[in-house]
Amino acid sequence: MTSMRANDFSEEDDVPQKAFFKNFKTGNETGKTRPSDSKSTDTIVGIEEVSEHDDPPTWKPKMRERMIMITMAISSLVVALDATILVPVLPTLAVELNGSSAQAFWTGTSYLLAHSVLQPTIASLSDIFGRRELLIPSILFFAAGSVACGAAHDFTVMLLGRVIQGVGGAGIIALSQLCFADVVPLRFRPKYFTLVLGAWAIGTVTGPLIGGVLVEEATWRWCFYLNLPICGIALPMSFFLGQLSQPKTDLITKIRSIDWSGNALFIASVTSLLIGISWAGIQYAWNSYQTVVPLVLGAIGLLGTMAFEARVTQKPFLNKNIFNNRSAIASYLCAMFQGLALYMAMYYLAFYFTAAQHFSPIRTGLSIIPATATMLPASSITNALITRFGSYRAFIWVGFVISTFAGGLFIMWTDQTKTPVWAACQCIYGLGMGMVLSAVNVSIQAAVEPEYAGQAAAMYAFMRSIGMALGVAIGGTVFQNVMKAKLLALNVPHAAEIAKESEGYIEILKKMSTTGEIGTLRGNIMAGYVHGFKGIWITMTALCAAGLIASVFIKKGSLDKKLQSRFRVATFALS
Repeated sequence: MTSMRANDFSEEDDVPQKAFFKNFKTGNETGKTRPSDSKSTDTIVGIEEVSEHDDPPTWKPKMRERMIMITMAISSLVVALDATILVPVLPTLAVELNGSSAQAFWTGTSYLLAHSVLQPTIASLSDIFGRRELLIPSILFFAAGSVACGAAHDFTVMLLGRVIQGVGGAGIIALSQLCFADVVPLRFRPKYFTLVLGAWAIGTVTGPLIGGVLVEEATWRWCFYLNLPICGIALPMSFFLGQLSQPKTDLITKIRSIDWSGNALFIASVTSLLIGISWAGIQYAWNSYQTVVPLVLGAIGLLGTMAFEARVTQKPFLNKNIFNNRSAIASYLCAMFQGLALYMAMYYLAFYFTAAQHFSPIRTGLSIIPATATMLPASSITNALITRFGSYRAFIWVGFVISTFAGGLFIMWTDQTKTPVWAACQCIYGLGMGMVLSAVNVSIQAAVEPEYAGQAAAMYAFMRSIGMALGVAIGGTVFQNVMKAKLLALNVPHAAEIAKESEGYIEILKKMSTTGEIGTLRGNIMAGYVHGFKGIWITMTALCAAGLIASVFIKKGSLDKKLQSRFRVATFALS
């Protein structure tokens, strides 16, 4: 079997496209062929050979390409909204579902685990079965999980629903990266990916506020039911992805093309590793067998997965060509550190305003807006400048420097920090995170050959999602342990229990007297909360600094590369 490279599917001349699809109908592939790497997933479908010249500097998307972009933006909106809408709601969930702080913590973590570990698998399956064929079930899974969560009366159903949502979210995020790599030349990808980033930013900005309003004025259940109308819009629009056509192969061939063993080993290994990290220091001690065993098995499994994919399987779902240079690896690390730092901030900013500042859910949602609102303009301006000048490394460096500086400012916060101070700190942090968010995505795709840009973009989404999951998990470990240490130092009774149930204990704290012995006890407990948050901010600052160090190893790459993809935009009506 031979493998061919993709044409520029967005040129104004439709004649080559018509000829291409005519040949599809007769079962022929056009263009020259080249020898294929037997371990490359490119052998799944044929791809048309391209000329070696670059994409024209005046490239503009046609209507069908714009519709694909809009489809992915709307699909991404529901994921972004859901990721942050629960931030001010978690303490209420812990009380109303009669659960512990650990169970409330897993409401966020269970989603992020499923959302993270399944992205590479779904990206690989979409290469085999098609983009639309994976996006539609992803939206349906997300909607079904939302229904289950909204109807939940205990944490068992809630966590099951969150896992189902995570499966859907994994598909939506991975496919948004892949579809843009399919239709937009790299030089213009930052500019047009702003559509997805804009939708993501709107969901991120409004999510905490909407969640606060719903929990105060209606019910937290609407935080999940709100997803359904957006899914109802995204689902019919997903049929536009039918215009991303590929050569037809029979179902048996497609099933045989799946790297079953590699996918299973990868999913099991990453899940084990993340569960171990999530348990450590929260549900079990770091040196307990419940923590050590999954961590060791996960690490060994990941090493085994890499060896299996590189040396054993003939159809690897993890393409070694997206890891074969220093810049790519450094960019993946930057994506992970950015996800870690961003979601640690998102989750614990809301907790800070609830516990330390005693804000209501609505006010908590409003208080997070300075950080999230500045990310969109920062990302948009960065994307425009990258497209204009073709340079991205400086934005990564400056973005991490700004984020590290802002994290250092967070460390000085107390329960008495005034609004102008914490709002300004958040604005600075959002500015840095927005720059990194856009520039790292570009650097990863610039670091690999054009035909692997889609897979590299999907791996970026995975690494960033892994960082998000780790950010919440590590943040929980840091906060509880630092808070417990401070409470023990202040001789607070039941220090370990208070730290473990810190979210639910907020309601007790609000009812405690501020005078006498009770007032002194209350003050000591508040000092424990503030110290716990300081541990979060120190960790967050260190992660931003680690991202800056990793970014130094990113080499300069050209964005003027020919668009190459196994999927092309069809010229006929939707099927």
